[in-house]
Amino acid sequence: MEETNREAVATAVQRVAGMLQRSDQLDKVEQYRRREARKKASVEARLKAAIQSQLDGVRTGLTQLHNALCDVKDIQNSLADVSKDWRQSINTIENLKDVKDAVVQHSQLASAVENLKNIFSVPEIVRETHDLIEQGELLQAHRKLMDLECSRDDLMYEQYRMDSKNVHDMNLIRSYFGQVQGLSEELSKQLWMVLQRAMVTVRRDPTMLVSVVRIIEREEKIDRRMLDRKKQTGFIPSGRPKCWKNRMNEVLEGTVSGRIESTQSETRESDKMWLVRLLEITRRYVLDDLTVVKNLMVQCFPPHYNTFQVFLDLYHKSVSVRVQELAAENLEANEIVSLLTWVLNTYKSGEMMGHPDLQPECDVKQLESLLPQPVVDDLLGKYLKTFTSNITGWLRKALETDKKDWQKETEPEADQDGYYQTTLPAIVFQMFEQNLQVAAQINETFKEQVLKVCLKQMNSFLVRYREEAIAYKEEHLKDRQLPQCYVQYMIAIINNCQTFKESINSLKRKYSHSTEPTQNDAAIDKLLNEVAKEGCQFLLDEVFLDLEHHLNELMTRKWLTGTHAVDTICVTVEDYFNDFAKIKKPYNQEMTSEAHRRVVVEYLKAIMQKRISFKNADERKDGADRMMKEAEQFKFLFRKLSAGEDTDRLCDSIAAIAEVFKLTDPALLYLEVSTLVSKYPDIREEHIVALLAVRGDASREMRQTIIETLNQNKPSSSSVFQPVFRDITVPSISMTSMTAMTSMAVPKLLK
Repeated sequence: MEETNREAVATAVQRVAGMLQRSDQLDKVEQYRRREARKKASVEARLKAAIQSQLDGVRTGLTQLHNALCDVKDIQNSLADVSKDWRQSINTIENLKDVKDAVVQHSQLASAVENLKNIFSVPEIVRETHDLIEQGELLQAHRKLMDLECSRDDLMYEQYRMDSKNVHDMNLIRSYFGQVQGLSEELSKQLWMVLQRAMVTVRRDPTMLVSVVRIIEREEKIDRRMLDRKKQTGFIPSGRPKCWKNRMNEVLEGTVSGRIESTQSETRESDKMWLVRLLEITRRYVLDDLTVVKNLMVQCFPPHYNTFQVFLDLYHKSVSVRVQELAAENLEANEIVSLLTWVLNTYKSGEMMGHPDLQPECDVKQLESLLPQPVVDDLLGKYLKTFTSNITGWLRKALETDKKDWQKETEPEADQDGYYQTTLPAIVFQMFEQNLQVAAQINETFKEQVLKVCLKQMNSFLVRYREEAIAYKEEHLKDRQLPQCYVQYMIAIINNCQTFKESINSLKRKYSHSTEPTQNDAAIDKLLNEVAKEGCQFLLDEVFLDLEHHLNELMTRKWLTGTHAVDTICVTVEDYFNDFAKIKKPYNQEMTSEAHRRVVVEYLKAIMQKRISFKNADERKDGADRMMKEAEQFKFLFRKLSAGEDTDRLCDSIAAIAEVFKLTDPALLYLEVSTLVSKYPDIREEHIVALLAVRGDASREMRQTIIETLNQNKPSSSSVFQPVFRDITVPSISMTSMTAMTSMAVPKLLK
């Protein structure tokens, strides 16, 4: 206590020292003293209040403890009295055993008296119940059945209570009521029959269905009551629980399953469209039945049965089982497509489960897939394998049919623009289109897969198409009179390539979301171009076979003295190109350019073959004039065939050579040859030698001088030029000429 006082004094000293640090604060001493006095009074008041509160709480607690002690003593006294009374009453309870037995016997007798009427009238009630069942009065029959079962169960329960081991009496009661169990089974059969025909019954007599549901509900309540009593007493009547609600669900499930299985009325042997018919019948049955359930049947069942959802699940399960059975069969390709289209699209569409009549109760988003994904993938794989095999066969047959048309004596058909064509592209792409339309019904991924198969098979098909076109040409060369319409059908083959290109692009635009070119695309384009160009080459070969005799007349003595070889050549080419006008772009333009090039090259070959050697200036002038005239004829012809396009450069090569021949002053020959070489850089040394040989007046020294000078002063060529002389070879010269030119250089390119 003294320590506390010292600490308080020390604290007070510190506070006073803090307050009176300056001289001006001495004036406020009285003010400080009053403030501290107020604080002290306030603290003392709070302390007194807190102590008083604690004292009141202690006083209340002591009072409650005292009351509790009194109560404990009272309870202790009461327990002692109860214990004393219990010991005194043990003997009395043992003396009441006879009363207890009498009470049990009285209860049994009371139960017997209560059921006495039913006991004596059991045979009569059984007959009445049987008649009511046969008459279809199921509710009344069930009422009587319940009375009989109640009497039997009460008697058996009382017997069980009195002596549960008395099997004889229990069997006696069971035997007396033996027909009751038979009535129960007979009634249940009638109930299941009504439920099996529920779809028909609910339309014709919904009250019958309601009665069945009420009976089942009664039995469920009795089952629950009996099970509760079993928990309490251990006794349950024979035949309980009946579980008729579970049995009802089994019957309904069997009914729905049978309904779905009954949809197949045809087989593949009797009808190729058996699966389509089966699926359509299934669709109608399911839609009609669920509509009946939604509009009529739900009214016959209690709400807690969730009737529509139960039936929806049953139908979905049964349909799933059925389609899995179908998927396991050896289905053909078209049947696989029909099944998958129905499963993946039709089933959840507005035609079936998504139908407005089933909304909003039927949520198609909650429905699981009818087929597991592995089964779907297996079916798709099987279809692609079959489709690949089939498309190969179809394409082979289509090509065989087209080949037969090539042998016809009548021209092929022309399209609306007058271009020859055969039916092959239409047949091929009609097959592709049909299968892609079918694939699109399944899903986008599968459609892309089918398109890839089509393009891959198209690639293989074009290889065979090219081989057949070559074989067609080879066969024609054995006898050029056959087939009669060779040219026209070769034109159709060329045009088909363009049609194939357009059709492939159309299919890709329509059925593929990918715009990136694939390896197949490049291969197909390459093959089509090769087939078309080879076809054009075959046709030009046909033209030049007819021109061969007239081309051989060029640059000969007969040609110099006067011949109509070039006139005939122009007429023949123009006649052929009247047919070639039925070739589609761009092949007709390419063919015209190639024909122009080949005519000029053949003409130049005739010059290089040195079929003639001019003897004098007059012959050179006549020959040069004739060459210029014929060059103009070629220009006119190919301008006409090319619809006005520039065709002069090739023909100008003939005129340029004519200028070399026409030159009268041999001293200027080098300049003229140099001009020729500058215009056509691909001309070679042997070409110059051949030209000088045809001219006929160039001495050995002049030829050697021209060649050497040109070799030393090679003219620069333009970066872009069309080769003319590159593919022209000069035949080997005679021994005499060889001796005369032994000193000449080996032929080589001037550039």
